Amino acid sequence: MTDPVHCELGASPLRTGAVVLAAGFSRRFGGTKLRAALRSGNTVFEQTLARIVSATPNVIVVTRKGLEDIRLSTLGLHGHSVRVVFCPDAELGMGHTLAFGIAQIKDWDACLVCLGDMPFIKSDTYTTLLNSLTSDHIVIPQFNGQSGHPVGFGSNYFDELRASEGDEGGRHVVQAHKNHVQTLLMEDEAIVQDIDTPEDLQRLDSR
Repeated sequence: MTDPVHCELGASPLRTGAVVLAAGFSRRFGGTKLRAALRSGNTVFEQTLARIVSATPNVIVVTRKGLEDIRLSTLGLHGHSVRVVFCPDAELGMGHTLAFGIAQIKDWDACLVCLGDMPFIKSDTYTTLLNSLTSDHIVIPQFNGQSGHPVGFGSNYFDELRASEGDEGGRHVVQAHKNHVQTLLMEDEAIVQDIDTPEDLQRLDSR
């Protein structure tokens, strides 16, 4: 793994975008997490997506049957190329959702793999990560020594990501290419804040 690099990186001229994974079943949450309301008046998914599209106009949202209303959340995003696609085997795990999403990419040189249930990540964090991408590196954000999300992948790894399965997501690709991983030191604690239960959401939303 390469040494950590800081956030002061120049803008990338590459064609980049974000793949947003929004096909989970929220089993520990006890309901559909993406539809949960925040104090801002937005749902978890709406706020997450709004912050992502403020950083890139190119977004692919991967969801599943039963979450068709996710499409409605994208209608007000004028001027942004937000595609909503439905993964046919999302119940098999995040890896299948990721593989399906990466397969939708046509001409990007790199992408961020974002989670649809992280509404408190700052827009500037997405911008910084997008600007750090290259076609031949994997970029992982880090806060206080803890790795978080979203993770960036160059197009050199898209074929391997398209073979993802199970619940591991792209972890197998990161493990196979440790020498091409760059760690970005961030000041955004939200990159490591998981929302698994209603109590998690209430605690984080009250900050």
